[in-house]
Amino acid sequence: MGKTIIEKIFSNHLVDSNEKVIPGSIVWIGIDYRTARDFGGANVVNNLQTNFDSNFISDKSKTLFTFDCVVPAKTIPYAINQQKCRVFARKEGLKVHDINAGIGSHILIDKYATPGMTVVGTDSHFNIMGAISCFGQGMGDIDIAYIWKTGKTWFEVPQSVKLVVKGKRKEGLSAKDIVLFMLRKFGSRTFLGKVVELYGKEVEKLTLDERITIASMGTEMGAVSIMIPTTGLEGMDVIMADEDAAYSAEEEIDLDKMTEPQIAAPPYPHNVKSVSELKGTPVDTVFIGSCTNGRYSDMKKVAEIVKGKKIKSNGSIVPSTREVYGRMLKEGLIAILFDAGFVISNPGCGGCASGQIGMTGNGEYIVSTSNRNFKGKQGNGVVHLASPETAAMSALNGVISGV
Repeated sequence: MGKTIIEKIFSNHLVDSNEKVIPGSIVWIGIDYRTARDFGGANVVNNLQTNFDSNFISDKSKTLFTFDCVVPAKTIPYAINQQKCRVFARKEGLKVHDINAGIGSHILIDKYATPGMTVVGTDSHFNIMGAISCFGQGMGDIDIAYIWKTGKTWFEVPQSVKLVVKGKRKEGLSAKDIVLFMLRKFGSRTFLGKVVELYGKEVEKLTLDERITIASMGTEMGAVSIMIPTTGLEGMDVIMADEDAAYSAEEEIDLDKMTEPQIAAPPYPHNVKSVSELKGTPVDTVFIGSCTNGRYSDMKKVAEIVKGKKIKSNGSIVPSTREVYGRMLKEGLIAILFDAGFVISNPGCGGCASGQIGMTGNGEYIVSTSNRNFKGKQGNGVVHLASPETAAMSALNGVISGV
């Protein structure tokens, strides 16, 4: 019997080669990169110092901190936690991607991880690593501390679903529209606890940034991960499931049926509608950023839409990484967005993590490129999830608008 992508990754990382990698079995696997962010990082340190002796990091070259939730720290407790991580890192010789670096999962994708690796972090969207066929998982601080100590952990081998994307993406529709369309059809429980492998001609055409957008919302589908083979990405190894791999289900989604941009109305990411169904809904503010849509290509699309115009809604822009911000600066995007009326922040999670900028007040309507829209995620407002293009058009018109 052949193996799925996740079964191949687990098989290549087995601590005990005699263990059987079959759905439902418990296996111990080695972890290639082990991270903690500023949210949860201090608790990882506390657990290490409380439960283990000195000299307890199993591989310091693969262990790092990433600060992205609230950068720079806006509260004294956050400042205390970040400094605790820095002091520990200096003592132990660990790498810190500090307040100027950007979103931790994007740093891993850009600088460390490669297809087939295993990566963990204190981030519920760490399964975003499936964008490059890498197994990423968000875990609690006690589990992360154990992995920092031992370099391994256990997992139950998940079932896999093969999802074939049929049809052709129409011009003007984005990767965010595709993943919202997926949520519209499958909801938050169809793939619960399973790994989704994505296939199809349109999938192979996706850029890295687009794959990141789709993989980042696997959490909202209840999936362990959305694994996207790196076919079509230059310079990356390709991991494919065997032809005789066994799947718990095979599903299809037809892009020919997606005729316009998609938008998720509150209070759930799977409460997806066509933009025309909500057209004209007042918009007080927009947020463009997060691990879902904070890449350079996202910012470029927004700049192209608003160039030479003024936004009617308030708007905030948060690039995903320092590299994205730097490219925006060098190529003139910052000036375009500033002239249009946006507030541009330093790299990080922004309002998506209830940090930095982008909170909403009672009754405030926001169009956000984030991944969640339940109350409290970006304040007390009414959050709609959409693509950067839809957010930009909505900001220009002051109401929900499609491209």
